[in-house]
Amino acid sequence: MSDTPVDASKRTWLIASGCAGAVGGAFTAVPFVSSFQPSEKAKAAGAAVEVDISALKPGEKVTVEWRGKPVWIMKRTPEQLESLKKTQAQVADPNSDRKTYPTPDYARNQHRSIKPEILVAVGICSHLGCSPSDKLQAGPQPSLPDDWQGGFLCPCHGSTFDVAGRVFKNKPAPDNLEVPEHMYISDTRLLIGEDKNSKA
Repeated sequence: MSDTPVDASKRTWLIASGCAGAVGGAFTAVPFVSSFQPSEKAKAAGAAVEVDISALKPGEKVTVEWRGKPVWIMKRTPEQLESLKKTQAQVADPNSDRKTYPTPDYARNQHRSIKPEILVAVGICSHLGCSPSDKLQAGPQPSLPDDWQGGFLCPCHGSTFDVAGRVFKNKPAPDNLEVPEHMYISDTRLLIGEDKNSKA
């Protein structure tokens, strides 16, 4: 009988500490749960990106981020556009018929773009997701054929792409570089990720 008051006091102490723990746990859980809610940046990740290309000179390339991917915008020189005729027979999918990354109808041409001189492509190799390096200079170079016309080399497994982002034959990459939906708002402004007339 004498140990009953001790049990009662222990019970009271356990109940009190349990309540305090529950309250503390609830306060701790609030910021933890809120960390799972998407940030404003994440919400905007799928939004179209507007790019001013007025300062882009022939032979230059800029990279913008869209949906967490690097998107290349390159202004090709007349010589680079001419090189596409030479690589036509060397690339695996010259007409962008493969369906891994469906190409918008307006980019199903030799230069894979709306305007011949402006390339818009996602800079991620279709093999394992590496980012190809610029190898825009024509001619023999390490890891490239002697008749290299200029383009891109994936450093991971050696896939090569011409300046239209078309993968060469017998390379690990199964597809050309992705051409995202895009449209011109004006002569010098591009909208990446949206095209009201796309049938891709």
